[in-house]
Amino acid sequence: MLQQILRDMYIDPDLLAELNEEQKQILFYKMREEQIKRWSEWDRNLDKEESKMKIKAKFQHNNSKHIEWLNGADGEVWVWIVGEAQGDKPYEQICEELMAERARYQAQKEAEEQWKQKEAEIEKKFRDAMAKEKARIVAEKWKVEIEDRKAAKLLEKKFQEELKKREDEERRRGEEQIRQREELRAKELYLSLKRAQLQSQRNENDEQEWQEQLRKSKAADEDRKHKARRARAEYHRQSLRAIQKGKVAGLSNLFQNTNLSNGQESSQENCCSPPAKLHVPVQKVWERPARPISKDVIVRWFKEEQIPRCAGLEKDTGQIATWFHGIISRESAEKLLMNMPEGSFLVRVSEKIWGYALSYRQQTGFKHFLVDASGDFYSFLGVDPNRHATLTDLIDFHKEEVITSSGGELLVEPCGQAQSPPDFSILFG
Repeated sequence: MLQQILRDMYIDPDLLAELNEEQKQILFYKMREEQIKRWSEWDRNLDKEESKMKIKAKFQHNNSKHIEWLNGADGEVWVWIVGEAQGDKPYEQICEELMAERARYQAQKEAEEQWKQKEAEIEKKFRDAMAKEKARIVAEKWKVEIEDRKAAKLLEKKFQEELKKREDEERRRGEEQIRQREELRAKELYLSLKRAQLQSQRNENDEQEWQEQLRKSKAADEDRKHKARRARAEYHRQSLRAIQKGKVAGLSNLFQNTNLSNGQESSQENCCSPPAKLHVPVQKVWERPARPISKDVIVRWFKEEQIPRCAGLEKDTGQIATWFHGIISRESAEKLLMNMPEGSFLVRVSEKIWGYALSYRQQTGFKHFLVDASGDFYSFLGVDPNRHATLTDLIDFHKEEVITSSGGELLVEPCGQAQSPPDFSILFG
């Protein structure tokens, strides 16, 4: 189950809710280690690709573009920090002037384009008016009716002057309108640039807030790593003590060369004989799905895999242990433990994983620990704990050794059934 979580880098929220806080810390630490491992591999591959690109760049044409930095008197790259050199204007003033200059320049360009259009409109308007007037004069044969052609020329000249005055007046009004628009446009552009500057400052503030959040996140990550290391060290210490006492079936990735006592193996063989009254033959392991999908599937798993391994049975008598319960919910477990003293516990069949949940009564509430039984041993999920040959071995071990150093949980008093028939009857039926 743990290997699947690390492979997919995902844990189902319902499954996560079943883990206690210390198991969550260590599981997240393992996921973080896996992320760092994958990132390091990706980074190495990227370095290889960049090396190839650099080698390829050496064979490019000598006339390829490149950049050279200007060096100062000290031989280092010359750097000018605006506003700090002698005679420099303050940075804010420079920004204000640059924005105002950019606004005026843009408004001037727009005004020139508008004036070209207006000039063309005025010229066309009066050119059309002059042509129309000439056509009218010709049509009415004024020149024929007026004997003195000079008088006709004077009239035409007078009309042209009048049109010219009107044209100049309209051009002046057009220029005034364009000038007013230019001023308004310059103000609009200046305000737009000012808003952009304010937005940039807000973005810088957001960047600072993000950096602060990142710092806090890194600090929290370090704290989780520290807690996880402490928990793993405690598990290692318990493992060594367990080896000395001969109470574990094996250890994960820690003490693989440690020899377990022969007495333990013989006790394991003795406890794995199911009670005579159950009459359950040992069957071939069936192909189970990756996760429990229904209660019927869980019952089949228990009958075909767990009963042959004496799950939930006392070592000496072969009877069902007082602390063992069937497929009940977390809420039902807490209800059973509600009026019991601190240190009371029960083990229930999990609906989230192929395994069990150990529900524990502490002074201020309850704790729940997932027990992985998907392999050939029993162990708490998400850590490097002791591996026990049977579920009963795990329970007996933690009657003497705490589950976590921070919580100090010792299994003291088993919580039995509160109903008839018992909630595990479907499993052994």
